Amino acid sequence: MASIPVIAIFDVGKTNKKLFLFDSQYKIVYEKSAKFPETKDEDGDECDNLESLSFSIIDSLQEVISMKEFSIKAINFSSYGASLVYIDENGKPLTPLYNYLKKYPDTLHNQFYDTYGGVQSFTHQTASPVLGSLNSGMQLYRIKYERPALFKKIKYALHLPQYLSYLISGIPCSDITSIGCHTNLWDFNKMQYHQWVQQEGVLEKLAPILPGNEVLTTNFMGNTYFVGIGLHDSSAALIPYLVNFHEPFVLISTGTWCISLNPFNQTPLTDEELSNDCLCFMTYEGKPVKASRLFAGYEHEQQVNRIAAHFNQSIIRYRDINYDAEVVIDLQHKFQQAECPIDLKASDFSKKELSSFTSDIEAYHQLILDIIAQQIFSTQLVLQGTDTKKIFVDGGFGKNSVYMNLLAKFFPDKEVFAASMAQATAVGTALSIHQCWNQMPLPNDIIELKYYANS
Repeated sequence: MASIPVIAIFDVGKTNKKLFLFDSQYKIVYEKSAKFPETKDEDGDECDNLESLSFSIIDSLQEVISMKEFSIKAINFSSYGASLVYIDENGKPLTPLYNYLKKYPDTLHNQFYDTYGGVQSFTHQTASPVLGSLNSGMQLYRIKYERPALFKKIKYALHLPQYLSYLISGIPCSDITSIGCHTNLWDFNKMQYHQWVQQEGVLEKLAPILPGNEVLTTNFMGNTYFVGIGLHDSSAALIPYLVNFHEPFVLISTGTWCISLNPFNQTPLTDEELSNDCLCFMTYEGKPVKASRLFAGYEHEQQVNRIAAHFNQSIIRYRDINYDAEVVIDLQHKFQQAECPIDLKASDFSKKELSSFTSDIEAYHQLILDIIAQQIFSTQLVLQGTDTKKIFVDGGFGKNSVYMNLLAKFFPDKEVFAASMAQATAVGTALSIHQCWNQMPLPNDIIELKYYANS
């Protein structure tokens, strides 16, 4: 029996590290998942175990290459992009994989922004809200001033997706989807590295930028393979939608964070947008994507626990609550609903007494009403100034009947769809190098849509 031509995709998240094999129709024909215990850096802060991750990538690739039922044609990688791996001239990592939530020193923060024009001006130029270590360029700045001897040893600082690619290809490079995502490195006005990068001697530590659809070749286990350079996960998840839909749309990618992505809005970020946690991502083709973030998945989890405890119910009950329009109408008369200005950090529901609700179903509908008030405000930040008519929702909330019906209700002038596809990030990563391994046309049926009418 002939082996199936496939592309291998490593999708490395903070919790789960996954390997997928996709056939030429982008159907999953094999998957494997791994978790590793975290380790600690020299300050005792938790961080991913880079050594375990690196060994796992190589071992897993060797394993699937040895499977006779598959023929690996290409390999690519996606991962969270705000973490850097510092390698020496021999390609060996010099430090742990620092956690992007690691506390950033106030003195260095003040020194940096005072030197480079102040917070307001700088965040406009880089489309990067002030996020501490999550602005990955600030990690390099910190090493330069806190550990200058280490800084001198660094040959290249590679964002994690590019380091994973480097493990297999042996070619160090940088990628615009990682550089362009709240790193403080990129000047979105000039579409080049910000002046501080050269001024501080950081530019020489950054590998050459290659296009997101660049394909390298490598010899591995005696065979030649095409290898992608790796992509930032949020940018990768957008690719299937850009391939399948050409009219303007907004994608609300939901999970712990609900991120509204508008690849058709290239207007510069305003003070209001920056103060409300807006930023810019970059597509693998180098185009800005205006985005707004909301911690709604986390808020939902916390408040569902509160509802379940108060009404003595299992939290499993709230995974599949049906939308009840009459309950919503009653709630709108019974309670003052959230109005602008909206607090994006905590929903109004967190301030409500659960004893004021007649049932847990009523309480749950009010929770989603309050989350939707935040979501409308957050999504509107990236919609304004565009003629976008379609909103796609993927991830957990796309399966939530109450959320989806209320979103459609409060966006009456938009077409609202729940979009579902298996592993959007991994599929997007594979699609980015489609041309190098797959002679079939790009698929147009990999996303399932469910329309929600305004009710």
